[in-house]
Amino acid sequence: MVQLLMNGLAMGAIYALVALGFVLVSNAVNVVNFSQGEWVMLGAYFTVTASVSMHLPLFWAYLFSILLMLVFGWVFQKTVYQPLQNKPFITIAIATIGISVFLKNVARNIWGPQPTNLPSPFGGDTFTVAGVHLLPQNILIIVVTVILVILQDIFFNRTLVGKMMRATAQDQEASKLMGIRVNRMISFTFMYSAALTAIAGFLVAPIYFVSPDMGGSLSLKAFAAAIIGGFNSVKGAIFGGLLLGVIETFGAGYISSTFKDAFVFLVLILFLAVRPEGIFKEKIADKV
Repeated sequence: MVQLLMNGLAMGAIYALVALGFVLVSNAVNVVNFSQGEWVMLGAYFTVTASVSMHLPLFWAYLFSILLMLVFGWVFQKTVYQPLQNKPFITIAIATIGISVFLKNVARNIWGPQPTNLPSPFGGDTFTVAGVHLLPQNILIIVVTVILVILQDIFFNRTLVGKMMRATAQDQEASKLMGIRVNRMISFTFMYSAALTAIAGFLVAPIYFVSPDMGGSLSLKAFAAAIIGGFNSVKGAIFGGLLLGVIETFGAGYISSTFKDAFVFLVLILFLAVRPEGIFKEKIADKV
């Protein structure tokens, strides 16, 4: 049971990181980026390229992936979002779906259709605690996610840039009047979201086959996690991701692995029927 819990928390932490990307972009520009899963896929492939093809040590491969995704996030904001920022929500949403398909095909042409894997810094060994076999990579995922959540809280609440990003997400017009460079803050938001997906990509790669299609499943489950948590809530994205990871793992372990994905969407349907605003309901009155 403890082993299943750790596996569920590790997978849930990945969903939480991807869900955070959804929430941050949605809060900043009121847009859902449906290519978020493909960003995770790119982060994973960049790390594989740096580690396996370029023979860089894993730490530098991780850094390489984050830096490339930061650049990618900036390019995405300039070339996809900015030209469409005054268009209706549905137009931008469809554009991100198109980018999702485009990125899948780019990945398939560059890296091929066959799944690959990224070696874990701990190898394939497990360690035993009180008779429970634990995978070091799962522990790493949980620890890194906890550290990122703490650092994010400090960044958004204690730093000037973080406060400006929050202000921009709250009210762009008021932020402009206060002298905040809104477009720059939006760029930072896309870059930050891209960095999170890079981290999610190289954390999940050792336990999840890296392929052009890997982003689809991760994106759907992260999107479900964001909805369950309360779509514009940061803590909701984290809690929703962890909850879905645990439910998925326990459902697969105790009921049937065949219906592993079904458990996630069954929970989503239940929440949409009973509490569609999510666990942490957004305070609409605070946002103009």
